Amino acid sequence: MKSTRMLTVVLGALGVMAAWSQIPMPAGKTTGPGVQAARDSKEPEVLKTCKVPPPAPGAGFPRRAPTPAAAEPGPKTVTEIPGVVAAGQQWKEIWEVDGNNADGIIATKDGGILIAQNDNSDVVKLDKNGKTSIAYMGTNTGGSLAVNSKGALFVDNRGLNASIEELAPHRQTLANKYNGDSFDCIGGVLNDLTADSKGGAYFTMGGLYYSDSQGKVTKYGENLFTNGIVLSEDEKHLYVTNGMTVAAFDVQKDGSLTNQREFAKLQGGGFGGDGSTFDAAGRLYVTSNAGVQVIGTDGKNLGVIPTPRDVISVAFSGPDRKTLYAVSRDNAQNKDWIIAIEMIAQGPKGRGK
Repeated sequence: MKSTRMLTVVLGALGVMAAWSQIPMPAGKTTGPGVQAARDSKEPEVLKTCKVPPPAPGAGFPRRAPTPAAAEPGPKTVTEIPGVVAAGQQWKEIWEVDGNNADGIIATKDGGILIAQNDNSDVVKLDKNGKTSIAYMGTNTGGSLAVNSKGALFVDNRGLNASIEELAPHRQTLANKYNGDSFDCIGGVLNDLTADSKGGAYFTMGGLYYSDSQGKVTKYGENLFTNGIVLSEDEKHLYVTNGMTVAAFDVQKDGSLTNQREFAKLQGGGFGGDGSTFDAAGRLYVTSNAGVQVIGTDGKNLGVIPTPRDVISVAFSGPDRKTLYAVSRDNAQNKDWIIAIEMIAQGPKGRGK
C-alpha cells in the first residue's frame, strides 16, 4: 500500500509540475516580482543558504494537472443542487485579463472581490458593477488572499524570498522562514492560505503549515500533497485538498492541528482540488477538473456546478453574498477570466476565506 501511494504521489507531482510549467513567464522577465521563485534566475543563490535543501524539482508543485481530455470551452448545463443552485443557471464572464493575473479571490464587504495578480504583483478590486481598481501595489508575485474575522488581510508572495505578508491594517511580513531557512528552501510554490482570528495563517506549499501571529511556522499532516485550503467559519476545522480527496483537521485553541482524516473524495480526474470556500450553511465548495464541487457538512458529494473552462479559485460575494465567483484560466491563451453565477446558497456574512 505504501509503495502504491508513493507512486501515486510521484505521478501526481509530475503532472502538477507539467501544468505549472505550461503557464508562460511574464514577457522579458527572469527575476524579481512577477516571477515565481522556482523560476527565478537568482534562486540558486538563495538555495545555497538552505540548511535543509529543498526536494528535487517536480516534487513540490501543488498545482493540479488539467483534465487529460478537456472539453472545448463553452456553456455547460447546470443541473439543480437542492438549496445550492437552480437548474439552468449560467456562468457569466465578468472580467478578463492577459497573463497569469487572477487567483486567490476573496469577497469584500461591499459585494466586490479582491484578486491576486501573479505577473503584475498587484491586488485588484473588482466591484459589484464589474469595474476594477488597484487596491494594493508591490506584492512579490502575490498569488492568494485571505482575510480573518477581524479584517486583517494577507497575501502569499510567490516570488523569490517567498513570504506571507499582511496587507492590512498594517503592511508587514507575517512569516518568511521555516526552521530558520527561507520558505524557498521548502521547495515548490507557496500556494494557498486561510487566516484565523488569532492573527495567524495556515498555508500550503506542497505540505500544510501554520504561522502563528509571531511568524513561528509549524508543519502538520502526513502523506499530504496539498493545494487549496480553508478554515471553517467557527475556526474549529481546517480543510485542505490532498490530490483527489479533501483532508480535515481539528483546530486546537493555540491553532495547532490534530485528528487528520479524509473528509471527502473529489471528482473529475487529473490532480483534483484547487481553490475552496464555504457557504453560510457550512457546505464546502472546491474547484476541480469537474468544475465547482459542492460537499455537504458530512463530507458527502452534493453535486458539481460545471464551468465553461477549468477553474482554480472560488468565492461568494455580491450585495447579498448570493453570487459565486470563480477564476477561470486558459494556459494556451495565457488569459484569466472572472466568471460568476447566481446561487440559491448564500455565502457567510463574515470571513469567507
